[in-house]
Amino acid sequence: MSVQTDIEAILQSELQPQFLQVENESHGHNVPANSETHFKVTVVSPAFAGQRQVQRHQRIYQLLREQLAGPVHALALHTYAPDEWQDAAQVPASPNCMGGKAREAK
Repeated sequence: MSVQTDIEAILQSELQPQFLQVENESHGHNVPANSETHFKVTVVSPAFAGQRQVQRHQRIYQLLREQLAGPVHALALHTYAPDEWQDAAQVPASPNCMGGKAREAK
């Protein structure tokens, strides 16, 4: 099973989201081809109602602790309660990678 599939299954099971998108953004970083190290997660869940962003992120970090201790190097989180999602125009784009060889070239 892929890391992305694991992340999707865990978040689906634990948060019962109305919307879940897990994007592997590893290709935009200085990692070997077909890596699963950098992810962007957008999740809309009633479980987030009344919680601040830091509480939502802490919950996801706890749920994905095994993945974060191993293969996952970076995790961009965009978390919304259902009413917030209706007001969100779009999920923010991830910035370009500035690490590894990209940084050395500057």
